[in-house]
Amino acid sequence: MKNKTIVLVVIALVTIGFSSMAQRVDRTNFKAGIHVGVPFGDISDYTNFEIGLDLGYHWSLSELVDAGLATGFMNAFVNNDTVDVGPFVVEGDFPNIQYVPVAAAFRLYPTYDFKLGADVGYAVGVNEGNSGGFYFRPIIGANISGNTELNISYVKVSDDYDFSMAALGVLFLF
Repeated sequence: MKNKTIVLVVIALVTIGFSSMAQRVDRTNFKAGIHVGVPFGDISDYTNFEIGLDLGYHWSLSELVDAGLATGFMNAFVNNDTVDVGPFVVEGDFPNIQYVPVAAAFRLYPTYDFKLGADVGYAVGVNEGNSGGFYFRPIIGANISGNTELNISYVKVSDDYDFSMAALGVLFLF
């Protein structure tokens, strides 16, 4: 009787172990995509359109959490028209505003196809006169197929002025 109990307990533990392994979701992957944004805040006086490239690598920490690295390129196209800055009117040919973000990325998965997260780090200013600043990007995303994600995000770079925008992006997972 005692041997039967031990055998049944071992079989139950092995069964539970295999079933929990079968449910593990490994989302470790490389991500690449594009986004388009509409600037607002201080920067909206100078630009009305942004396009960017998103690159990242995520490691699955658990079934619900990923962590990784994020980078890319952001280019806000500057209006080369007359710009009113307070009581002054500025005319001229301005360079586009460009950043390369370098950030840590975190994602939470309430369901398999839905995610919440943020990228936090530093955005390196690429163009002349742009020193960069603190980079923060909260993201809400949804899988639209097995290897494609659609997301919306808020992007903020804090430096001497406020670079803020709302963005819509698509990512491909490899």
